[in-house]
Amino acid sequence: MTKKKILTVIGARPQIIKAAALSRAISSQFNDQLEEVLVHTGQHYDENMSAVFFEELGIPKPHYNLAVGSGAHGHMTAAMLSGLETILEKEKPTAVVVYGDTNSTIAAALAAAKIHIPVVHIEAGLRSFHKAMPEELNRIAADHMSTLLFVPTQAGITNLAKEGFELSHKAKATIDAPNVYHCGDVMYDNSLYFAELSAQKSTIISDLSLNERPFILCTIHRDSNTDDATALQSIFEALLELVKSTQMAVILPLHPRTRGKIKSLLSPAFQEQIKSETRIQLIDPAGFLDMIALEKNARLIVTDSGGVQKEAYFFAKPCVILREQTEWVEVVEAGAAILTGAHTAQILHAAQQLLAMDIQTDPAIFGDGHAATFICEKICSDL
Repeated sequence: MTKKKILTVIGARPQIIKAAALSRAISSQFNDQLEEVLVHTGQHYDENMSAVFFEELGIPKPHYNLAVGSGAHGHMTAAMLSGLETILEKEKPTAVVVYGDTNSTIAAALAAAKIHIPVVHIEAGLRSFHKAMPEELNRIAADHMSTLLFVPTQAGITNLAKEGFELSHKAKATIDAPNVYHCGDVMYDNSLYFAELSAQKSTIISDLSLNERPFILCTIHRDSNTDDATALQSIFEALLELVKSTQMAVILPLHPRTRGKIKSLLSPAFQEQIKSETRIQLIDPAGFLDMIALEKNARLIVTDSGGVQKEAYFFAKPCVILREQTEWVEVVEAGAAILTGAHTAQILHAAQQLLAMDIQTDPAIFGDGHAATFICEKICSDL
């Protein structure tokens, strides 16, 4: 049997993690049917944000690294398009696999579709209905260039149906007649698979002396929060007040870019105020196994990350979402999370409300933990 070659394109940290599920399924169940070529665009270029994830998650070393780095959206996307087109012409894959909604996603989808290579979009159908977010534009465009669309939730299926996607399945899919599947979430696959490994290997709870201390986990990385001085200050004002009112520590793993924005946008006096509050611990980016440990042990999670929102839900942790909208509407509708934007009073009110609740979740809305297997089966049968 001739193997189908799939070219997987990743660039940002969440995509590296998501790719682990598919790579694991290919190596363990589809090794005789699928060959994976891994391309890293280099969108996240810090060692702590990329290399460590490949190592600890057992993802094969990328065959190619475009080393694009950060920069303006147009510059990044153009550099990726140019590099990816060259690789596609050389490798001639059966399909290109993309994840989510980053610049790497839209660049790979466009490069492939333009030269008639089928696009497989994992995490299709998600909508925040807020086109001011670059991610929203990326995910919409990627969906409409895809041949196979793998949707993690029922809400995503509903979104695609409203946009005119036909939901009946064809024996062979094409870009003009794509197949749309409700498959579950590969991140739920990963959370189940790596939770036990995290418990065995991660030492971050003891390293940070959190064994006997309740704490709040916070992550901030979206441009709307990090690049706006008012928004960034409002979030930190809320964190300062939270440690006083709850007496809990705040653990904040910081993307290098966010750390730079704190230094450039916040006043020296306010930075000193943050620094002098010893219960707010700014740490380097955490590996995925450490993040799972932090999420599972946190009392409350405060984040603007889509992935962390879901992981909070998987582990039945209350979550304050530092955004006005979310593509993961299920976690809000379930009452496990509250949208606050970057507004101090709303953040504090939501935190107080959530801390008083006994959060109940139903992770089954994100699948059965075998989404990656399903995706591989359909790549084999539908292309």
